[in-house]
Amino acid sequence: MNIAAACLFLACILGLAAEAAAADTSFARVERGRYLVTAGDCVACHTASGGKPFAGGRPIQTPFGTIFSANITPDRETGIGAWTDEEFYNALHSGVAPSGAHLYPAFPYPYFAKVTREDVQAIRAYLGTLDPVKSTPPPPDLAWPLGHRFLMSGWNGLFFDQGTFQPTAGKSDEWNRGAYLVQGLGHCGACHTPKNFAGGDETDQALQGGLVQGWFAPDITNAQRTGIGSWSADDLVEYLETGRNKHSGATGLMAEVVADSTSGLSKQDLHAIAVYLKGQEGRQAENTDPPPQKVMAAGKAIYSDSCSGCHQMNGKGVPGMFSPLAGSASAQSNDPTTLVRIVLQGTRTVPTDTRPTPATMPAYGWKLTDGQIAAVLTFVRNEWGNAAEPVEAGDVESVRRALRSSSRTAK
Repeated sequence: MNIAAACLFLACILGLAAEAAAADTSFARVERGRYLVTAGDCVACHTASGGKPFAGGRPIQTPFGTIFSANITPDRETGIGAWTDEEFYNALHSGVAPSGAHLYPAFPYPYFAKVTREDVQAIRAYLGTLDPVKSTPPPPDLAWPLGHRFLMSGWNGLFFDQGTFQPTAGKSDEWNRGAYLVQGLGHCGACHTPKNFAGGDETDQALQGGLVQGWFAPDITNAQRTGIGSWSADDLVEYLETGRNKHSGATGLMAEVVADSTSGLSKQDLHAIAVYLKGQEGRQAENTDPPPQKVMAAGKAIYSDSCSGCHQMNGKGVPGMFSPLAGSASAQSNDPTTLVRIVLQGTRTVPTDTRPTPATMPAYGWKLTDGQIAAVLTFVRNEWGNAAEPVEAGDVESVRRALRSSSRTAK
């Protein structure tokens, strides 16, 4: 056999092997795909309120307008049923639809590009088992000229690094497994990394917290004051599995992540995520000047009247039910948006199989003025050894106005 014939024979063998791998719809592959879809929290974005799972249509608010998630059921007309496996892979790895149109990074392909082909094929196999749903999401509602998708080619050139995840030499298998999940399917940086003017990641501040859909996703690096520096790896596993630990409880968008994704992951994968995140060095919190005594006194009075029943005057909360505020990274966050929103709207922690009874906090937006909320949050952020920039009445007014606008849009 000459060299040319040998190469042709090898190419045929590899091609047949690739086809066989792509066509594999065994129970084991489908189950692996189901697990990976859970790890990617696909159902959260691809399910509209009151809609069929994975049928898309959920509005995703961005600073540039609203994008509606795609239908990823196997319906051949409105879903991905007519897509080839290669077209599905390209959507996740290149951000390009079968039509050649560029996708918007609200679909986090800059993260999914790190997922291996084998895992992409397993995800595709699982999605193929879903009931087809005929549903076409609304078109994007974006500021001009962002409706022209070809502009995303420029965005990709500036902010999108293609390439499957590569393990880091010298790190443990567990650390690399955690890195694969956090940087890839988990797409944690999509929320927890601050964005630049064009919506690209500020990569030099990875996982140090970012604004997303009216919430501040906190710093999840190992920063001592504002991150998870005071959490052990087991604390983090408990939080991701049950939605609560001795430090905090999952609310807002993170409640969805715990309910739909992390509570369904294996202990081994959760521990790998924890090991990786604990290895991410955060920035040191800046020293701040003490707030005016007059503001602290006003805040303490409001706290004593409205907050101490659950969080206690010493700020230590009630273990297993009401989160502590003393030493809390969330309370000392660089951006108080989430704190303000919780006080205005109230909240509750996510119920899970292992922690079925949620902890609830009532809304105070109807009762307290912007100045009073600013004072009590300034007190919380600077008492019991806490230290953070004071909250201004204007900060509260801004969040209150945004919530009213969002509520009117939803109607």
